[in-house]
Amino acid sequence: MSGCPPGACRTSVPTVDLFACSWTALRTAVAALPEADFEKPSGCAGWLVRDLVCHLVIDAQDVLITLATPTGSEPTADAVTYWEVADRPPTGDDPLDALIVRLAAAYREPHLLTFHLDDVGSAAGRAAALADPEQRVRTRGQVLTAGDYLAAYVLEWTLHHLDLVAHLPHVPGPPAESLARSRAALEEIAGAAFPASLGDRDALLVGTGRRAPTAAERAALGAAAVRVPLHLG
Repeated sequence: MSGCPPGACRTSVPTVDLFACSWTALRTAVAALPEADFEKPSGCAGWLVRDLVCHLVIDAQDVLITLATPTGSEPTADAVTYWEVADRPPTGDDPLDALIVRLAAAYREPHLLTFHLDDVGSAAGRAAALADPEQRVRTRGQVLTAGDYLAAYVLEWTLHHLDLVAHLPHVPGPPAESLARSRAALEEIAGAAFPASLGDRDALLVGTGRRAPTAAERAALGAAAVRVPLHLG
């Protein structure tokens, strides 16, 4: 697996490189999972690891569909406003979430699921590498440049990588560069910087409600006037 250039996430390194960095790291982690890990819980409410991996297949398909849906319309969103912030965390009871669980179960064997992710995921990575960052694309009723769309997915991949390893301490987490870039993106969404005492990983976990803050972290967040958690969708 190739990593990001040192310091990439806080420089002007092309978005497609950061997309490739986070996506490659996530798919590499999934490919190395023992079969038993697919039946363990993930960091997503109501989802096992196999359900999360199935969701990644759908995500990869969405990337392919979006990059193949150009438009001449003016952008209506960017990498930050692409995200919707809900007032409550997902419960896993949403009809689409429930569909993912049934679809994941239909694979029966984990190797079939990982094969599909590798197949579709590799194609999504190639499509991203070939995309014109200035081309406007349409997705979810929004119009973005391809560059902004791929930038939004750096955060998507990084958060789901954290979900993947939530109960699998032996599995490598997201690259430091992906964590740093995703923290910066979440701070833009929040409209405020997280306190320096919070590392990038913890800022993402606490900032998105993936874990509760400690008393010290809660005090630091209050002093920084950061509204958390941010439930992204």
